[in-house]
Amino acid sequence: MAKQHNNITLIGMPASGKSTIGVLLAKRLGYSFVDVDIVIQEQEKRLLKEIIEDEGLDGFLEVENRANATLDVEKSVIAPGGSVIYGKEAMEHLKEIGLVVYLKLSYEDLKVRLGNLVDRGVVLKEGMTLLDLYNERVPYYEKYADITIDEEGRNAGMVVDELRRLIEERLGR
Repeated sequence: MAKQHNNITLIGMPASGKSTIGVLLAKRLGYSFVDVDIVIQEQEKRLLKEIIEDEGLDGFLEVENRANATLDVEKSVIAPGGSVIYGKEAMEHLKEIGLVVYLKLSYEDLKVRLGNLVDRGVVLKEGMTLLDLYNERVPYYEKYADITIDEEGRNAGMVVDELRRLIEERLGR
């Protein structure tokens, strides 16, 4: 059977609203919502932080890449972790099965939304700052995005309305 191309994958930094906007968008489109962090925890039977503690950041990225690269869903809004962009196979698969949307957030807004990094599950490599992580990831998000939506000055409802319009335009509805 041919792969479905009717999914929407939301990519962006932690706290960019992938889960919040994802759930709202899924409801508006009549799609399912898939939180890949939960899929990983169910597959691995461990919390994300336990995977990182047991296998290190590189080991976690391998697990995450494998989970995203083998997702088999249709008519779903997919919310992977912010680090999904490091997985070449994952990103190729997600682009193959649907549109990839980059939820763009300024660094200043990111700092405000994140607050305490540890509580938000953000893992930084030794010696890396949040700004370093932001600057490292943004080019990947821009590279993989079919649609980029700037969240500056918009609440979740406004972002969802705009996204729905852009997606329907793109899908010819």
